[in-house]
Amino acid sequence: MRRFFVGMAMVSMSLSTAALPLPADDRPPKGPDEDGTKPALVRIAGEGLLNSHAFEFLTELSDDVGGRVTGSPAERKAEEWGAAKMKSIGLENVHTEKYTIWRGWTRGTAEGEILAPVRHKLHVDAMGWTGSTPPGGTEGEVVTVNMFDIENEIKNVSRLKGKVALVITKGKPSQNEMNLFAMFGDFLKAAGPAGAIAVIGGQGGGRSTGMNLTHTGILGFNADFAVPVVSMSAEDQGQLERFLDRGMTPRVRFNVQNTFTNGPVETANVVGEIRGREHPEEILVVGGHLDSWDLAEGTTDNGSGIATTLGAAEAIMHSGQRPRRTIRFVLFTGEEQGLDGSFAYVKQHKDELANHLGDLILDYGQGAVKGFQLGGRDDLVPAFQAFVKTLSNFRPLQVDDKVESGTDTLPFSMAGLPGINMLQETSEYMYTHHSAADSLEAQKQDVLTHNATLMALAAFWIADRPERFAWPWPAERTAKMLRAQHEYEELKAFNIWPFGDLGAEQKEKKDHPQN
Repeated sequence: MRRFFVGMAMVSMSLSTAALPLPADDRPPKGPDEDGTKPALVRIAGEGLLNSHAFEFLTELSDDVGGRVTGSPAERKAEEWGAAKMKSIGLENVHTEKYTIWRGWTRGTAEGEILAPVRHKLHVDAMGWTGSTPPGGTEGEVVTVNMFDIENEIKNVSRLKGKVALVITKGKPSQNEMNLFAMFGDFLKAAGPAGAIAVIGGQGGGRSTGMNLTHTGILGFNADFAVPVVSMSAEDQGQLERFLDRGMTPRVRFNVQNTFTNGPVETANVVGEIRGREHPEEILVVGGHLDSWDLAEGTTDNGSGIATTLGAAEAIMHSGQRPRRTIRFVLFTGEEQGLDGSFAYVKQHKDELANHLGDLILDYGQGAVKGFQLGGRDDLVPAFQAFVKTLSNFRPLQVDDKVESGTDTLPFSMAGLPGINMLQETSEYMYTHHSAADSLEAQKQDVLTHNATLMALAAFWIADRPERFAWPWPAERTAKMLRAQHEYEELKAFNIWPFGDLGAEQKEKKDHPQN
């Protein structure tokens, strides 16, 4: 941790005092040029850039396994594939760590059509863990529901009997977006019993990105809803909205058929290691999530992260270099349902978290890595910047302490450890994210190779540097950090804030500085 020294006596600037070594925490952070790790990193970079099989891994996962919804037969096939790849690379202690999710879900068919004022086929797909229409379908008039005023929409949900709710955003939001998204779940729970036929409204009501793409996803942490909810292409939703704006009432027909399991289903994280040569009990977790959605092959979300992880493991293994500390590669499942796999990992390994250094994750699609977000750990930024400086010929990279709550970094940040997100360029990801375009064609091989090499370099440096990279923060300091990073509202809204009132005094001072 960064320590601040105050009240130190002034000393003269004599040659003797100038030659005295600085206290350890006042010394400039050492990069690979100074800490002895650079020769190994050079070898790893060579293997990663010249001998990578990352794109072959991604091709197999995309084409031979395909979409991998957590708890499905395809996801279990992916677990077997991941374990076999880890063994072929030469990782040690390869195994699966089983856990259960609350309920399984299988996508069926989804069809939609405008019946009036014109007839037009609609491009729709069901959102994950949502229900079905009656067999054969049903029809009704379209009415709007304003996401920005969702509290009043819940109070007036009875008006949706026999109607199809089209979720829009109009005016100013009554609360922050995450609170509204959490309340959208309350709206969906009420809409079914109120007699709503179906709901049109993506992940929280936002439109799709165009090009006749839909974007599936789940509508809360570990949430399911009996009412059918569909994502509709931006082009079709725009037509419905224009009819309504002109005072016309569209009539539509939907036939959506999905199935749920009657209870919990089993899934598993896939784990393999490169054991540390000096401190094998100290562990850095490196990974991505193996599960995906099912409208396409799950290439960019997050097959690219899985191939990056395996490519990083391969580069280190083939270099012949063994780090001081253990690198534990984990292919998480259940990420799309609420970070279930990474939360399960933190729970299952709670007794050894004090010996963890954090986790390093890639999960933002097919783009090139442009930086590292250190999960709230501002004390680690100087050291990581010293590492990144060594890579200036590799690629310009930024470093900050932002918490990324949308992927498997969050459970580690909540445990007081650095949940390190590999920040990526995402201009194309908006189209492939959870859509039918999420296929192998979206990933450029050279970008994947560079990302895997960069992950290998970062992982090895963290695990091999002479000084331990990070110790977990205590709960109070972690809670203060999460509040300062504006994560409290989101975690509270989804009922996963674990700290009670810890850190509240910092928020009070920020909101009321005169007190």
